[in-house]
Amino acid sequence: MKILKRTLVIIMLTVVLMNNIQTNIYAYAQISPEKPLKIAVILFSFDDPYISLVRKSLEEIQNKNENNVNYTFYDGKRNQDIQNTIIDSVLESTYDLLLVNLVSLDSDTVTSVINKAKQKNIPIILFNTVPFDIQPVKSYSKSLVISTDSKQSGILQGELVANYWNSKKNNIDYNGDNILQYFMLKGPENITVTLDRSLYSISTIKNSGIKTQEVISKSCYWEEECARNSTELLFLKYGNKFEAIISNNDAMAIGAIKALQKYGYNTGDESKYIPVFGIDGIPEAIDLINKGFMAGTILQDPNETAEALYTIGMNLVNDKYALENTNYKFDETGVTIQMPYYEYKK
Repeated sequence: MKILKRTLVIIMLTVVLMNNIQTNIYAYAQISPEKPLKIAVILFSFDDPYISLVRKSLEEIQNKNENNVNYTFYDGKRNQDIQNTIIDSVLESTYDLLLVNLVSLDSDTVTSVINKAKQKNIPIILFNTVPFDIQPVKSYSKSLVISTDSKQSGILQGELVANYWNSKKNNIDYNGDNILQYFMLKGPENITVTLDRSLYSISTIKNSGIKTQEVISKSCYWEEECARNSTELLFLKYGNKFEAIISNNDAMAIGAIKALQKYGYNTGDESKYIPVFGIDGIPEAIDLINKGFMAGTILQDPNETAEALYTIGMNLVNDKYALENTNYKFDETGVTIQMPYYEYKK
């Protein structure tokens, strides 16, 4: 009888201990926060105005979601070799996701970067521009592109220029020939964004019934300083024989305005004004437009881009359908999401 009682006591104690252990384990699991996802954000340049705004927006998202995500930012310094070294180093670490804003979009670079991520089974999002060759992205189920419709940006800019010409032609058609003479500031040569913004802005102007003549064009790789220097030289050579400056981005447009202001133009005197049009909608450009020193821009919202990178990135890392619980849609490629543009003028 004593042996039976002792056995029952031991069994009861064991049950109590097991319940306590299970309760403690469950409690620990509940209060122990999961580690935030480690995400490498590899940018083509920290000094690009629009990209710096996307970075700032991602940092704000991180601050609001500290338990979910931890971004580490890398500067490609506008050099693909530097960016390749960064990517190789990042892939040897323990990151959960790569967000890559490539310096070069040639097929070999895109293929190499996608294949490296594929070998490590790490999801990757290319953003801010669309590669010419989309097949490497299609070859890896955990890769996609978040960009903007570069054709749309060109069309909207062309409409902006056309509307301006039609409403203020008497002020800017200096030689009275009814032809819009313009200076085109272009991004890097042979990439989709540069080609589309250049082509569709001018074709839209022409389709509206306006005759155009390109005085000269210059590729300034998105850089303000290059645009400022080029515009200064152009002004010395042609004076006010060009009647508009059409820029593929705001940074170059701002450089052009600073050059014009050096010669007394675009400072508030309507008789000494050459309209400058940009794309991006960065704060400095918006300020110049509001002051009447710049004609207009086509805005792409960095907050919208950052939010898409965060939401879609989280889906990829968690093995969900990339667009789950979102309103985003893939374009005809099946792997590219295009963010919208908006017109901005005074």
